[in-house]
Amino acid sequence: MTPARDTLERPRPLTARSVLASTLLGVTPPRLSTRVLVRSGELFGVGESATRTALSRMVAAGEVAPDGDGYRLAGPLVDRRARQDRSRRGGTVAWKGAWVLVIVESGRRSPVDRAAFRTAAGRARLAELRDGVWCRPDNLGDSRSLEVDPVLTAPHRWFRGAMPVWEEDGRELAARLWDLDGWAATASELITGLDGLAPRLVAEDLDALPAAFVASADALRHLGGDPLLPAELCPADWPGAELRAAHRSFDGAFGVTWRRWHRGVDGAAPGR
Repeated sequence: MTPARDTLERPRPLTARSVLASTLLGVTPPRLSTRVLVRSGELFGVGESATRTALSRMVAAGEVAPDGDGYRLAGPLVDRRARQDRSRRGGTVAWKGAWVLVIVESGRRSPVDRAAFRTAAGRARLAELRDGVWCRPDNLGDSRSLEVDPVLTAPHRWFRGAMPVWEEDGRELAARLWDLDGWAATASELITGLDGLAPRLVAEDLDALPAAFVASADALRHLGGDPLLPAELCPADWPGAELRAAHRSFDGAFGVTWRRWHRGVDGAAPGR
């Protein structure tokens, strides 16, 4: 059974924090009443006590903040929402053959520092060319589009507009830097899962919400790992645009059904 089929038939278990974070990340503005957040947890079998405990811990971690009779996103989850929005758009600019290079400062670094660098580099869609050298095609526009975390800046050195001087097939290099076949295979499974659930959402089947919630979150998370390569470096039939389109359509239908559920809980529904 593929992951997409499994999600379609039996949603994977979610923690209270995951439910709360994903729920707030999916609404505009990212703020909901405590009542709705508690009921959202109940959709996934998370009891009220566990939900309230998770909210308290998220406040302590700076991930949400009290706001009237509810909570709003804060701190790192606001940053995550911005990353998700960029992943949904998948915006790139015309590629002129240049690359971005990051040269890691030599010297000893702790395992914690190394792990933090790798996480930040992945979010910036950089790949490791060799130890201490990270790169990507220079096709994401200005520096804001590179999602540069402070962890990636000084004392490390960034170079933009680097042009290869060796003769090498760009597609072969990209395939070595990223697991493109693996990403594409999972994307195809996710598209199948979204397409399978979509008719139930179009019919506003409230019972489909838990599985749809998980499927949407999985697709969005996977889009965050799309390296956003230029067409010149992508394999044939690269499914990035198709997954974005499928998620966009699915999210619209999910929003309609979720707002219907929300009105039954709170009498009014925010945007999604």
